[in-house]
Amino acid sequence: MDIAVIRRTGKKAIPIALAGMVVPFLIGISFSFMLHKSSQDTKQGTFILFLGVALSVTAFPVLARILAELKLINTEIGRIAMSAALINDILAWVLLAFAIAFAENENMALASVWVLLSSAAFVFFCVIIVRPLVGWMIRRTPEGEAISEFSICIILTGVMICGFITDAIGTHSIFGAFIFGLVIPNGPLGVTLIERLEDFISGLLLPLFFAISGLKTDINAIDGVGTWAILFLVIVLACAGKIAGTVLVTLYYRIPFYEGITLGLLMNAKGLIEMIVINVGKDQKVLDEKTFAILVMVAVLMTAIIIPIVTLIYKPARKFVSYKRRTVQSTKPDTEFRVLVCIHTPRNVPTIINLLEASCPTKKSPIGIYVLHLVELTGRSSAMLIVHNTRRSGRPALNRTQAQSDHIINAFENFEQHVGCVSVQPLTAISPYSTMHEDICTVAEDKRVAFLIIPFHKQQTVDGGMEVTNPAFRTINQNVLANAPCSVGILVDRGLSGSTRLAANQVSHHVAVLFFGGPDDREALSYGLRMREHPGINLTVMRFLPGEAAIEATRSDSRKNSMNDPAVLTVVTDDDKEKQLDEDYVSEFRARTASDDSVVYIERAVNHGEETVAAIRTIDTSHDLFIVGRGQGTISPLTAGLTDWSECPELGAIGDLLASSDQASAVSVLVVQQYVGMGAGDQLLTPDSPGQQLHDHFNFSYANPRTQMRGQQPQFHSQP
Repeated sequence: MDIAVIRRTGKKAIPIALAGMVVPFLIGISFSFMLHKSSQDTKQGTFILFLGVALSVTAFPVLARILAELKLINTEIGRIAMSAALINDILAWVLLAFAIAFAENENMALASVWVLLSSAAFVFFCVIIVRPLVGWMIRRTPEGEAISEFSICIILTGVMICGFITDAIGTHSIFGAFIFGLVIPNGPLGVTLIERLEDFISGLLLPLFFAISGLKTDINAIDGVGTWAILFLVIVLACAGKIAGTVLVTLYYRIPFYEGITLGLLMNAKGLIEMIVINVGKDQKVLDEKTFAILVMVAVLMTAIIIPIVTLIYKPARKFVSYKRRTVQSTKPDTEFRVLVCIHTPRNVPTIINLLEASCPTKKSPIGIYVLHLVELTGRSSAMLIVHNTRRSGRPALNRTQAQSDHIINAFENFEQHVGCVSVQPLTAISPYSTMHEDICTVAEDKRVAFLIIPFHKQQTVDGGMEVTNPAFRTINQNVLANAPCSVGILVDRGLSGSTRLAANQVSHHVAVLFFGGPDDREALSYGLRMREHPGINLTVMRFLPGEAAIEATRSDSRKNSMNDPAVLTVVTDDDKEKQLDEDYVSEFRARTASDDSVVYIERAVNHGEETVAAIRTIDTSHDLFIVGRGQGTISPLTAGLTDWSECPELGAIGDLLASSDQASAVSVLVVQQYVGMGAGDQLLTPDSPGQQLHDHFNFSYANPRTQMRGQQPQFHSQP
């Protein structure tokens, strides 16, 4: 547990936690009169305390797993739920100490007061004496070295001593162990302890504890319709009470109603803490067989219904406000250009950094880079998204994953320091490969990025060929292309020469954009347009036009299809619109770059795929990056025959050709897919007319950047 989480979420968590405890506690009091028998030795007050704690507690570890599974752990509602559960947990332990103190001393007189005062003194001792001692022990560990075995033995001995002390005081041994764990500072010691002990505890001791609890439970004790009715009533009222208490507070803080209900449902998570409470209650003879069985059933059923209901009610996508700038083409040239970069291994880093550096960050249009390190979830740990702040220097990496993350973060921080107008935010996503695309898309939406760069699933070998690094990477890429909330670029990494980091004008790249037409190709040209503003970039744009044979073949196919299917007329009309958009975009591009010596524009008329390949091979071999559109949904005679031998259809015909192992020139390739909208909320992207959008995109006046000082870039005036 990280107590600092409570401070970070502000004032909301405390009233939500209290409201979520008070109402179920009151419901527990009302039920105690129905369940408590006069023949029981324990007093009514002790019984109320145990029942109230059991119904009002929220299981922090269980809630953390549920939030991780639902991909909510890094959302606002997830952070509030975690903080409220943390407070709830601590209060539950305090109330449990009270309950045990009263249970062991029937007269509740001086002995109970002594137990409570002794417990308070023990907590004070742990905070004032034990915590500084543990901190001193951590500081004694030399930098770069792991925590010693002796230190771990000392900590484990401390757990047993604290448990013995609280047991002797008259509370429970588990209370002492919990307080001791709470005062250990977060950091390398806590992480090392978790790594060493989690498998043994979670894999052996914890299942045994639940198995023993199950063996103690006698379902037959819940006899008769009346008892089952009480069970049903307890579940409904306890759940509804926690939801009602939470919703009232969330409405006060103006949190949306459906989020308040979701938060209330999440706070109903039961698990280890409640099982400890009712087991202690049974051991102290406070709870009889029937009450124990009812409370076990309540814990199981209330936790079981949470995930299905939350999935049904709460859709994370609903909280995102739609944003306009989801593509490179629609990004205003005088605002921040936001890019999400996905990285599997440090090998991906150099080329991506050089690509971003060539993307021309300026004071008018800085680049906001979100670096997402993708890590496969293994073992029993929960999926999570880690937001890295500043790197804590001198601390050793705890494992290979963290070492890789540190390497990646250091590279991008170095890039941020040496290249102006760039901001870097590193993150790590730990999740199964099957759902990793959800994390990527969520971060892209949350950070409102316009462009998402993800590495190709193959990497270059020593002999120049391409080999598959991990087949799962390909599935991730395909899922990202299908679900991304912004434009996507798949980077085929064959190296991209970088600068010496002394000055940005030392960067020198020859970039080629292949333009066939369609939204993806217009997006590729937009990215090339941005790169060409960099003084060290030379841009070649090769536009492919259909030759006479290709035009005739297209007309013939259209006539045949229109005779068979009238709906083809609609497709033809849309195709004409796309062609008009292409013409307008290229015309404006040519007009604005006519006086720029660094831009070369070439047109090639081709009739089929073979001629297209021949034309591509005529491009100068000095180029070190090709930018091409993916061309999804478009069937062109210019690429006819190229898809027959396609290895990776997700790259499109041309992208697959350039990425293939038998390609003569080993050049990096960026395959671009433009975001075209997925619903009514995305109509913001649709221009009033094609001409208006193009006019806004190109409506700027500038001097040739070659003649300007570095950092003084063209001034763009775009529609807000």
